[in-house]
Formats: sequence, C-alpha cells, structure tokens
Amino acid sequence: MAWGGPGVPYARWVTSVTVRVPAKVNLQLGVGPLRDDGYHDLVNVFCAVSLFDEVTAAPADDLAVTVQAAPDAQVAIGGVPVDGDNLAVRAARLVADRLGVRPLVSLAIRKAIPVAGGMAGGSADAAAALVACARLWDDPAAPKLDLDALLALGAELGSDVPFALLGGVAVGLGRGERLTPVPAGGTFHWVFATADGGLSTPAVYAECDRLRAAQGEETPWPAESPELMAALAAGDARALGAALTNDLQPAAIMLRPSLRRTVDTGRDLGALGALVSGSGPTCAFLAADEQHAADLAAALAAADVAASVVRAHGPVPGATIL
Repeated sequence: MAWGGPGVPYARWVTSVTVRVPAKVNLQLGVGPLRDDGYHDLVNVFCAVSLFDEVTAAPADDLAVTVQAAPDAQVAIGGVPVDGDNLAVRAARLVADRLGVRPLVSLAIRKAIPVAGGMAGGSADAAAALVACARLWDDPAAPKLDLDALLALGAELGSDVPFALLGGVAVGLGRGERLTPVPAGGTFHWVFATADGGLSTPAVYAECDRLRAAQGEETPWPAESPELMAALAAGDARALGAALTNDLQPAAIMLRPSLRRTVDTGRDLGALGALVSGSGPTCAFLAADEQHAADLAAALAAADVAASVVRAHGPVPGATIL
C-alpha cells in the first residue's frame, strides 16, 4: 500500500496498534562520578520482567493520552500526566517529526508497572508509543524507522527507553542507553514490593551525590560484576541473588527510611537476594523458583511492609506488537 505523501499518515489505513512492553529490574546499578553534563556514567544490568503496560495508538483529530490501570493491577495512576509531560506523548511527537507527519493520535495507556517505582514504567510507555506510532505512520513497504532508528529515538527520550524496546537482559553503559544484550541461562522468579507514593529519580541521584560528598572519598568508575555475569550465564538464581547490587540503594533508603525494613524483611523471609529496584521505592526479591516466589509473596504480604506485592519472571521480550 502506498505511502500517503508528506503530512499524510499511514494511519489512514490502520485502525489501531497495541504494543505490550515490560518493566525492568536492575540486577546491577553501578553509578560513576557526576559528569560535567549533570549525568553519571553507569554500568546498568537490566532484566525485563513480566509486568506489562500496554499502549494503544489510534488515529485521532488531535494528540491525546488516557491512562487506566490494567485489570487486577494494584497501580496508583493518579500521578501519571495526561499532557505533554507524559513521555509517551513526547515519543509520539518525536516519531511524527521524524516521519514528517502530523501527530494526530490517541494514546491509551493501560498500566500494570508501578508508577515512579524504579521499574521504568514511564520509559516503557514511551518505548511502546515509539513502536505503535511507527507502525501507525511509517511506510510498511519501505520503513524509515527500523529497530536501530527507534533505539536512537529512545535514547533521546530517556536512559531507560532503549532497553524497554530491546528487553531480555542487557548491559547499559553511558547513561544506560548504550546496550549490549547478555545471554541468560534460565528464567528467574521475582517478588516486587511496592510502596505508597513514588521517589523522584533526580532526587535519588542528588542524594547519592550528597552522601558520597559527605564521605569525602573519590567515586570509583563502575565495572560489570564478573560474579553476576557468570550467574546469569549459568541460570544460577542463588549466585545471582548474592551478586545483586544497587549504588542508589543507600540514597533511596535515606529518602524513604521504611525501605530498609522492607528489604530486611524480604531477606529474613528467605529471598535469595534483595535490593531496591533502580531509584526505588519498589523493592525486588529474587526467589529460587516459581513456588518459592509464591510463598515469599504471601509472606511479604502478611508482613505488612509494602503497599502491594506482585510476582513476575524474566527475562522476557521487549516492546511487542499484539
């Protein structure tokens, strides 16, 4: 089918596109010194897990976004913007600009990923919007936006967006956007404990810098953990649990002291590994297998140390058209 010409989107022939996109957990988050541009060099080992948002893009008379919680998902969506501050809206505009079309699209976001929870829910929605709008507007016979082009657009939007496109397991360098896929030798089972309210990622990084300055020690450059990489390759959950690290965890706990109790409780209940996910405040607990995850989730829920408790597994694929 022919391309409609400049300013005429392919959406004329497409009713809607729905993209499913996963959350992420950081198996290792190594944070380097503060750079001149205000960012940090990172070693970020991502794993995509089976908590999914869905974004549906449909032709519209204007650019609009709606947000709802997925069925049975305990997700507070009140803080999700429904204007130009929504990262999915920015993604739609970026795709439209690259393709030379008008950004006339309705974005319907259905969320199951915790909001402001350190699991890249906003970045995931942006990745889904990139894929959905590219399919909606690009020329199917000669697409201008392949995966590499979408990864580049994702890096313009945020450090975590490219990984949401890719999924699986990957090492992210730079700000986290330069990705190298990593093979995983098995499926890992997780329990996530969410908190009331979110944590600002910039605030957590700023607190990390403050804590380091107070210690008066030079911040080392981060490096991949050989133990973690070996555990991933072997599919060894116990070794992976012992190798989990997050340089932002002390800052997140300083800003939200209750997280210490959540992490400690999960360890006491038998988690193989426990850490704050990304910038928090969601806490992640690694289980030995699916049954262990179910038992651990029930025990954490009974301990009353989280707003909600959910299970997931990974790695899973990145943004996928349904």
